[in-house]
Amino acid sequence: MAAKASSAKNVARAKPRAIAENGCETISRRNDDTRLTQAQIELPKWSAKELEQQVLAGNPRVAVFDCDGTLWSGDSGYGFMVWSIEQGLVSRSTSDWIDTRHRAYRSGSVSESQICGEMVQIYAGLREQELRAAAARYVEKYVRGRVFSELAALVEQLRRRGVELWAVSSTNRWVVAEGVRPFGIPEERVLAADVKVAGGLITSELLDVPTDEGKAAALARAGLPRPDAVFGNSIHDLAMLEIATQAFPVNPSPALLEAAARHGWGYFRPAAAEGINAAVEGE
Repeated sequence: MAAKASSAKNVARAKPRAIAENGCETISRRNDDTRLTQAQIELPKWSAKELEQQVLAGNPRVAVFDCDGTLWSGDSGYGFMVWSIEQGLVSRSTSDWIDTRHRAYRSGSVSESQICGEMVQIYAGLREQELRAAAARYVEKYVRGRVFSELAALVEQLRRRGVELWAVSSTNRWVVAEGVRPFGIPEERVLAADVKVAGGLITSELLDVPTDEGKAAALARAGLPRPDAVFGNSIHDLAMLEIATQAFPVNPSPALLEAAARHGWGYFRPAAAEGINAAVEGE
């Protein structure tokens, strides 16, 4: 186990902006060549109006959204984990353990699915209501102000048209459910990293970790093997983008841009994400 000086709590103190900037999916950029190919550069880049027109022209009945990096910037899963450690919700021994695991993840010896699941399991033994309240505080402080305004407007248009809206994320269910509430996405249509709750207490029994092919599998289990429209920003969203009738890369990472070039997709970059490393964050 790593020395206590390198615990997640100390990492948070050293990099306070990590709360909203980095996280579970972000570190996967270690395998991502950030140099864009000519095919990637030549991909159609939609304006907000062009994105809206393409989405609405498809008359979707069901629309599915990734969250971190797609609806808002940053990685709320990792951010919430660091913040919850700072708030004393997680014990020192558990924070040291998850820091060690996260270091192993960054080195490539722990998978995306494993680390995202473990970032939910660290709350075992706590009351779910306590985590819900904590998630609400965190989202209000660190997520609300990072929502991409263009996506918020598009989702509102879809909601008004009666489109069935879903959220799929490898971030924990408490944060995702709170984050998408203003979008009109009910918790029963949130597919996220989740553990069993028994008698109001969170357990370590994993129920789901939707990432990579797991996102498409989670949608299939929900009765959505081919959703009409899917929106995602990273290579971990590729599987569910591929099953969509229409795929809409939003704020795509270089790896997703490469996949988009192969598929002949266009993409949209929110104004707030231009000129920063948003293309490689939230991977």
